Amino acid sequence: MTLEPIDYQAAGSGEQFVKSLRETGFGVLRNHPISEALVTSIYERWQSFFDSEDKRSYQYNINTQDGFFPSEVAEVAKGHQVKDIKEYFHYYHWGQCPPDLKKEIAEYYDATMAFANDILDWVEKYSPAAVSNLYREPLSSTMKGSEQSLLRILHYPPLTGGEEPNAIRAAAHEDINLITILPAATEPGLQVLTNEGDWIDVPCEFNTLIINNGDMLQEASGGYFPSTTHRVVNPANVDGSISRISLPLFLHPRKDVVLSDRYTAGSYLKERLEELGVV
Repeated sequence: MTLEPIDYQAAGSGEQFVKSLRETGFGVLRNHPISEALVTSIYERWQSFFDSEDKRSYQYNINTQDGFFPSEVAEVAKGHQVKDIKEYFHYYHWGQCPPDLKKEIAEYYDATMAFANDILDWVEKYSPAAVSNLYREPLSSTMKGSEQSLLRILHYPPLTGGEEPNAIRAAAHEDINLITILPAATEPGLQVLTNEGDWIDVPCEFNTLIINNGDMLQEASGGYFPSTTHRVVNPANVDGSISRISLPLFLHPRKDVVLSDRYTAGSYLKERLEELGVV
């Protein structure tokens, strides 16, 4: 199996994209509307932020989960024992952010949230009727009024050789949210687990945009759209002394949105964050 980029502007792209989400849990788009120049600038300027000690001035808020998360409190993926090799900053439109970085990151957040509505409309339009009937409201409307959608600026620092045994940049996991949208990172490493149990590389060409299903979409669709396992591996054939920056936007519905007979979006998120030991 391979993940071939789909031309966002081409006829039939929506149906082809949703087919990829169904079969692999991932879809890769090229020729999309997210500004490459904006993403490039964000990568460069946030690299400088992570290289500085100024980041310590924006320590995360344990209750609201916004701000800087140093490597010593990095996540341990569900089912794993070793922390990921990463640090990151959680940006919410209402949360803390370095003033000199906020204009760009807010512009990116707003543009990608608007684009996300198109993606959710595609998902709903090309879901079979039996699946569409499971959605308690239009998928794009589940985002209206949500305060939980999270833009994470992720920094995977250079490897020193002193990392804990078996630690990798991001251990195998699934995302909690509805869908995740991210531009190609500054370095390769993202892999997805196929149904056959093989790990395949996700395209890393800089003009591509990567979207994957999260657990909430899997729940809302009755399992039709699988929340696929993925990871970020340590560099093997490239220079491990180079940082990697990525910019995933995790789309979270309003807390009161009913995903299924078992969960609202709020109850689902609370359960998963408790499992991860984040709250």
